[in-house]
Amino acid sequence: MQRPSWAPDEVDIERPSAARVYDHYLGGLHNFAVDRAMAARAVADWPELPRIMQANRAFLRRAVRHLASQGIDQFLDIGSGIPTVGNVHEVAQAANPDVHVVYVDIDPVAVAHSRAILADDPRTGVVQADFTDVSAVLDDPVTRSLLDLSRPVGVLVVALLHFVGDERRPAEVLARYREAMAPGSFLVVSHASADGAPDRADEHQSLYRRTATPMTMRSRDEVGALLAGFTLEEPGIVFLPEWRPDDPAAAPAHPERFTGYAAVGRRD
Repeated sequence: MQRPSWAPDEVDIERPSAARVYDHYLGGLHNFAVDRAMAARAVADWPELPRIMQANRAFLRRAVRHLASQGIDQFLDIGSGIPTVGNVHEVAQAANPDVHVVYVDIDPVAVAHSRAILADDPRTGVVQADFTDVSAVLDDPVTRSLLDLSRPVGVLVVALLHFVGDERRPAEVLARYREAMAPGSFLVVSHASADGAPDRADEHQSLYRRTATPMTMRSRDEVGALLAGFTLEEPGIVFLPEWRPDDPAAAPAHPERFTGYAAVGRRD
């Protein structure tokens, strides 16, 4: 296929990307035919997937509003993906126009688009780095110029940790971020799990093994272990639609079908 003008030269347009597949689920335009084909195959096996992705995005917005209501005015969004409607800075700056946000991603497409979209916003910045390289994330000049880690910060790892295999020791990595976070900071997590649909998990994970970002689904207890050292905000670790829904009366009858957990932890 012909390379679109918005795609950096180093991007492999023949191999699906988790970030671009997610963009497609959310109705974004920054994806390729190979990503749409992978999404179509996944949806054929698991028709609820687009709704799950949308529920994940809705959780992110609710969590950011919650942190803003607690006085958080700086955010570090790691694994931020390709910018689309309802990003962290849009939600947070609606509550406080002076909020600072740093987006971090390893995907060059996500980084390129973030930088283009945010070029005129001096309160936001973009870092290309791997979540597991804590020093590269926290010591980047962009991070240091926009965030004051001696004050409380909201760190978001939304729909990221299931792309970090056990061999990369995600709990230890999160512990290093926790050590760098001032008391009163928050960690926002969502994580894919097979708990709600074990019969579909294997096929879904096999699809992602064909990408540069294979998936590791984890149980509720395993997600809880990743949050060690944080004090969970109510209602704890719950399925995506159950975390502080805007309208509890409109909550789905079977939240377990949204096979992902959501949680917010406070650094005391």
